Amino acid sequence: MPKSQAIAKYIRTSPNKSRRVLKQIQGKSYNEARLMLEFMPYKVCKIIIKVLESALSNIEEKTNDSLDKTKIIIIEAFADKGPVLKRFQPRAQGRAFPIRKPTCHINIKIEI
Repeated sequence: MPKSQAIAKYIRTSPNKSRRVLKQIQGKSYNEARLMLEFMPYKVCKIIIKVLESALSNIEEKTNDSLDKTKIIIIEAFADKGPVLKRFQPRAQGRAFPIRKPTCHINIKIEI
């Protein structure tokens, strides 16, 4: 059973928002997951579709055959926390308000 994975690093979205979507596609077939991601209303879905296609491309590269996409299963999909960009927003009377811009690393592992 060939396995493959794809990783997208430093994605400008919070890990919690990514995990909410990744939990729904874990354990699904490639076609089913792709269809779900197409119709979900979240911004991170477009990024996850790219990572999923990259994992599919990686497994095609390993096997050198044409694959049946219905047999490909997502065995693992998770988001790790990345570095937090720290910024400051000016406020009244010379104060500064800290803003945290989180990033995440998205990992998708698939197998035939």
